[in-house]
Amino acid sequence: MALSGMRGLSVFISDIRNCQNKEQERLRVDKELGNIRTRFKNEKGLSHYEKKKYVWKMLYIYMLGYDVDFGHSEAVSLISAPKYPEKQVGYIVTSCLLNENHDFLRMVINTVRNDIIGRNETFQCLALTMVGNIGGKEFSESLAPDVQRLLISSSCRPVVRKKAALCLLRLYRKNPDVVNVDGWADRMAQLLDERDLGVLTAVMSLFVSLVSNNAEVYWNCLPKCVRILERLARNQDVPPEYTYYGIPSPWLQVKTMRALQYFPTIEDPSARRALFEVLQRILMGTDVVKNVNKNNASHAVLFEALALVMHLDAEKEMMTQCVALLGKFIAVREPNIRYLGLENMTRMLLVTDVQDIIKRHQAQIITSLKDPDISIRRRALDLLYGMCDVTNAKDIVEELLQYLNTAEFAMREELSLKAAILAEKFAPDLSWYVDVILQLIDKAGDFVSDDIWYRVVQFVTNNDDLQPYAALKAREYLDKPAPHETMVKISAYLLGEYGHLLAQRPGCSPKELFLLLNEKIPTVATNTIAILLSSYAKILMHTQPPDPELQEQILIIFRKYESYIDVEIQQRAVEYFELSKKGPALADILAEMPKFPERQSALLRKAEDAEVDTAEQSAIKLRSQQQSSTALVVSSDPHPPNGAVPLTPQLSLVRVPSQTVEEVDHEIATENGLAVIPESKVEPEQVQPEPEPVAAPIQPEHVPVPVNTEPVPAKPPPSAGDLLVDLLGPLMIEGPPAPTGPEAPPSGPHVPPVQATPVAAVSERNLNQGLDLGQELAGALAITTLEDQANSIQPVVNLAEKFHLLCLKDSGVLYEDPYIQIGVKAEWRAHHGRLVLFLGNKNTAPLASVQALILPPAHLQIELSSVPDAIPPRAQVQCPLEVINLRASRDVAVLDFSYKFGTAVVNAKLRLPAVLNKFLQPIALTPEEFFPQWKALAGPPLKLQEVVRGVKPMPLHEMANLFMSLHLAVTPGLDANPNNLVACATFYSETTRAMLCLVRIETDPSDRTQLRMTLASGDPSLTFELKEFIKEHLISIPMAVPSSPVARPVGPAPVQPQSPQTPSRYNDPGAMLAGLL
Repeated sequence: MALSGMRGLSVFISDIRNCQNKEQERLRVDKELGNIRTRFKNEKGLSHYEKKKYVWKMLYIYMLGYDVDFGHSEAVSLISAPKYPEKQVGYIVTSCLLNENHDFLRMVINTVRNDIIGRNETFQCLALTMVGNIGGKEFSESLAPDVQRLLISSSCRPVVRKKAALCLLRLYRKNPDVVNVDGWADRMAQLLDERDLGVLTAVMSLFVSLVSNNAEVYWNCLPKCVRILERLARNQDVPPEYTYYGIPSPWLQVKTMRALQYFPTIEDPSARRALFEVLQRILMGTDVVKNVNKNNASHAVLFEALALVMHLDAEKEMMTQCVALLGKFIAVREPNIRYLGLENMTRMLLVTDVQDIIKRHQAQIITSLKDPDISIRRRALDLLYGMCDVTNAKDIVEELLQYLNTAEFAMREELSLKAAILAEKFAPDLSWYVDVILQLIDKAGDFVSDDIWYRVVQFVTNNDDLQPYAALKAREYLDKPAPHETMVKISAYLLGEYGHLLAQRPGCSPKELFLLLNEKIPTVATNTIAILLSSYAKILMHTQPPDPELQEQILIIFRKYESYIDVEIQQRAVEYFELSKKGPALADILAEMPKFPERQSALLRKAEDAEVDTAEQSAIKLRSQQQSSTALVVSSDPHPPNGAVPLTPQLSLVRVPSQTVEEVDHEIATENGLAVIPESKVEPEQVQPEPEPVAAPIQPEHVPVPVNTEPVPAKPPPSAGDLLVDLLGPLMIEGPPAPTGPEAPPSGPHVPPVQATPVAAVSERNLNQGLDLGQELAGALAITTLEDQANSIQPVVNLAEKFHLLCLKDSGVLYEDPYIQIGVKAEWRAHHGRLVLFLGNKNTAPLASVQALILPPAHLQIELSSVPDAIPPRAQVQCPLEVINLRASRDVAVLDFSYKFGTAVVNAKLRLPAVLNKFLQPIALTPEEFFPQWKALAGPPLKLQEVVRGVKPMPLHEMANLFMSLHLAVTPGLDANPNNLVACATFYSETTRAMLCLVRIETDPSDRTQLRMTLASGDPSLTFELKEFIKEHLISIPMAVPSSPVARPVGPAPVQPQSPQTPSRYNDPGAMLAGLL
């Protein structure tokens, strides 16, 4: 594509490259677009050369990132040009500028079809390339038969048939019906006999796509694929141009072996034998060399051959050879090869009778756990987990525990869970299992879920011989400095239940056990305090003969916690204090825990689920999905262990086990000592089995609870309809305190639609200082005229509605009246924005005295280019604005716009859609990225929570769409509750640069008019402003919209008398909604 002959294009490109900044480039581009638009209007005077030159310029401008919304018809018209240079330009520019749904494409279908069925091979290649790039249903329905005829034609050159195969592949992916399955099996078999490797490679891509949807139809093609592999493996009739570093067409080999994996098996003995000979040759002939390119090609062929060997369930000798080859790969220095070796060895575990062979490489796999590359460490962990059994469980678990000391936090959770599952699944004896779990809690207590220590409690309770040993080990770990809180929980339970069995050992008397446990009570959270109080009562019961001094110390503790902030602790302290007075009857009331019923462990159930998907079952599954799945699977546990009802559904070990949002919230609340403890989470001995899984109530993160000096009886559970209100009612709403009194402004819509003066339109803070409530809710139109006339000019659109739409979109109408229309088109990048105002004169007379002034808020820097004094009849002018965001704020910039038509002078003050969400960039986070950030942002002012009432009732998917419109990426799977939403975005400003924002919405299916919103970011101001901004888009606040909007004159509006109760009512959205209804 030589452009040297187009001097104008070369000069334009040179000008663009010589621009010193983005502003100069934009001005040069605008100038050129204006020139092109002018020349296109006089299309009759354009030569083919000039039209071609201007279309090239449009394409170059489009490649720079600017919108090109005109000239499409000129580009399309070049396709029908008779000469190659013009036709080439038309096809290339059309492929780049238009998508499959563009209306202009219908204009060229006949021209493209004529080029395809014509005799000019160059035109055929151009047409096939454009159709293959654009695709689309209309192209597939109109052109697919012609493309098929080109493909099977023997008179066409290979270059045309190759493009026809790839074009048909694209059309088939868009519309599978274009290929008749019944008639194509024989045609495909003929095409696989093609001798030209270029055509054969393109045909094989099409064949892979066809056979992935219906392999049974193409059984007659299977021997042809084997023969292709034989030809390539023996390097027979392979041209030098298709040999890559001595490897005959590696791309064709990979595609052929991938196609064979879609067939269940190969029944023909001769074909099977020939295929295994080819695979054997590949396995024997592949080795690691210094040339990186050759390594990449040979290993691509090798690993596809390994996948095919596993799929065909080859003989044990070949499997042994595969494992030996992979063992060689995991020992090399190249990290990519080590990674592929570990990954494929993990897949080999799915093949029977291979696990014992893989065990020979256990030492090398354990060495990979210390690799600097975290991806290799993860693959080594997966492989160790999959190859573990009774014979090597001790060695592997000990290595995992040792590695836990140095593992990074991103892996500790997965590592802990896998070690716990292996310890339970393959424990040689229960004492070893108790040792492993206690070590696990000691080294990584933050990453050990409650299910793990619940399971230890169940084992110890059901095995009398294990009870003294477990209690003694718990006593030893409790002696260590600063034990983890989970260790305090399990130790408190074991010593309370079975501490009396250690009474004869030194340092294990009831008083010493009590003092040891009591040292931990000032540093633990509320739910642990509940377990400690129960342990004190058990120790008091088991102390025989009674120890008055110990009894007095325990009773002092009970009396102290009778006035504790948490109702559950109050109730326990009061009841234990009263029970301690019962004397010998206490032993009957606080009897030893009964045996737990035998049931499958929740951890083992996770392990069974994980075995299905820890590695891909076969390459067939990968190819059918056409993409690797690394999704987090959240599953409900219908039978919790030991009868415990878990707070949240637990995570299955599929790829990356992680925490749910509710678990993280609970941990954060626990750290702050303010968690509300549900009865099911206090301790195992008080939990009763539930026949059905119970949805856990939403736990607030920071709940101030008033101190009650008297025991509070437990409330009955609320009804489903009142659950959200009862649980979330006492939540404190963070943020600045709302003003009270008759002078307080309402907390309704943030910026009023009607502005009395330009100053009043700048910010809500100015409104709070001087704007009256009656002015704020007076109407829904932001327009004022310069003089009070009887026939004042009125807008023909609802300006409040238009502004709201522009907050969610980047282009649209901002204002329109009988004489002028103002449109907006915006582009946002990080903390910079560019808006273009389109001022269109709708009449045959000019608009005079046109003036525009920007009233920016303090957090925005806005620069408006010059506005012409007059707009000619039926003309449109553009006024660009440059916006820079300095910090987070909900204040809105105002455009003070005025013009004169005849004797009427109109002034409109219009809100500009440069709002908070325009500086958000949606971002999708994985669980490993989300949960550490969520935990790190703990508590006000970085994390704020509010119960929002008066919400517009909408289905969950509509709410998700609303969040996407606000530039917040809704990430499914992060929250186990299907009624909740989690969204993430990055906020850009000049002061904070990129700041991560995390949002969680908890809804009540029985009442869609209220929800709980939690928002976190690293900037307190951003957290509060974004929370209020989202709330404004969620709350349905009716506004008094006049039925006949009348333009208001400039000047102070009359002050309306206000009731003293009105502002206080409007401080609460729920009260406001109730009052208005």
